[in-house]
Amino acid sequence: MDSRELTAALEREFGGTEATRRTVARQARDLADSGAIEADRGHELTVEDVIENMVDAPDDHDLVERWNWWLGSLETAYGGYERFTVRFVDDGPDVNA
Repeated sequence: MDSRELTAALEREFGGTEATRRTVARQARDLADSGAIEADRGHELTVEDVIENMVDAPDDHDLVERWNWWLGSLETAYGGYERFTVRFVDDGPDVNA
């Protein structure tokens, strides 16, 4: 799965900050590399899979909440997905003027 392609798709579909999109894309890449989706669902993880599953999250959820909602569903169904959730997004150094 191409992280840059996913980052662009996340921006089109859900917005969010650049740091948030990069964080979700990094977790998705780690998930794809783990082989868990392929083992549990019988196919490799694709950008389309990520977007389609995140679209199913409640409309009032932001990007991270949508990602974590989907991962929660995978955790419930198969186990072993909690480690791919997003707990913190580093938006860079704080700038106080």
